[in-house]
Amino acid sequence: MAHARFHLAFPVANVADTKTFYAEGLGCQVGRETAQSVILNLMGHQLVAHVTEEPIQPQRGIYPRHFGLVFDAEADWEALLERSQRAGLTFYQAPKRRFPGSLLDHRTFFLVDPFQNLLEFKYYCHPEAIFGAAELAEIGDR
Repeated sequence: MAHARFHLAFPVANVADTKTFYAEGLGCQVGRETAQSVILNLMGHQLVAHVTEEPIQPQRGIYPRHFGLVFDAEADWEALLERSQRAGLTFYQAPKRRFPGSLLDHRTFFLVDPFQNLLEFKYYCHPEAIFGAAELAEIGDR
């Protein structure tokens, strides 16, 4: 199968604040835009922010909905963490290590955009745990 790109559409209240967070803050490239939507390139994946008139309600906790990236290189994860800190982005959960010492050991942090969308960025110490390690029951921090 040829390489495929991930696509995600999500709600925002306005395009200007979306571009400030995603382009200036995270470093996404801005693609096409209208007054009602903007296309963003998040490291080769297509995000489409659509303005909604519906009230955007924050969810309680990180489950069930969030999105983000899993990095192949720890240095890339650290670079995005440092960029997020320098840009003054809002952390929903500070950087931490989950399941230390196990096959599932990974570093993670969560950001919250101006519209209450949660983003998680991860780096797994053992790449086989990204899709494998089915014999282990842990998923997340519930």
